[in-house]
Amino acid sequence: MMLGGICFSFLNTIARSISMQMNPFEVQFLRYLFGLIAMLPWVLQVGPGNFWPSDVKGQFWRGGVHTMGLVLWFIALPKIPLADMTAIGFTGPIFVMIGASWFLGERMQRDRWIAALVGFVGVIVVVAPKISWDGGVFHLVMLASTPLFAASFLMTKALTHYEKATVIVFWQALTVTLFSLPLALIHWQNPSLWQWLGFGVAGILGSAGHYCWTRAFHAADISSLQPARFLDLVWASSLGWLIFSDIPSQSTWIGAVVILATTVWIARREGQQAAKGLLNDPVR
Repeated sequence: MMLGGICFSFLNTIARSISMQMNPFEVQFLRYLFGLIAMLPWVLQVGPGNFWPSDVKGQFWRGGVHTMGLVLWFIALPKIPLADMTAIGFTGPIFVMIGASWFLGERMQRDRWIAALVGFVGVIVVVAPKISWDGGVFHLVMLASTPLFAASFLMTKALTHYEKATVIVFWQALTVTLFSLPLALIHWQNPSLWQWLGFGVAGILGSAGHYCWTRAFHAADISSLQPARFLDLVWASSLGWLIFSDIPSQSTWIGAVVILATTVWIARREGQQAAKGLLNDPVR
């Protein structure tokens, strides 16, 4: 889960840089198109038949929900700092944990709720001082994408019961590419050589990140994995400072420390409970 977060932090840095120069809908389409292209050599080597899903309709539903979240996400991406974007995305664990309890029947342990809520407090420490009337609308647009991504992750968890991680990642790239194409054609402009290169790297990072997350969803309860996402704020803040000269504020670092401490705590608690055989779905 943490490795996937690192991949997405670098991907978001590239995507934000390009989306400042191009229409976000085209950026969305090309990012997933190159993710699909990055997987094609592997698909051809293993055999296309091995990537045919058991539930094609479920793959398209998941791709549709994820595309709707991406449309909102890419609209807001060039307008807010990486640290703010990442912090807002951390509201996702709340939606994921509630959805996992309602729709997947996962037992909501007290430690997981504590970790999610304390981590969310850390997110508020980071974001609250920076939301203003001038840029607040884009923060709200980014926030609106969060429950859609949470629904997509829950659908991924359900699909892992009978689909391989590679199949899910491939069909996500395929369906999002197809759903994103119409909006990209309306706003099309020819990318430069460096932008094409950036899309190529982003495609590889995106496929690798989704593969890591899908493997994590298969290995453990989706609720138990969510606090690990809070570490993404550390990577995003660092990259925002290095690439965009976004100097992390004092509130960002205070929130990051709270988030990091919470992540370490829940990881230790989950490990202790797994060792005692108390988890409903032990890590395999």
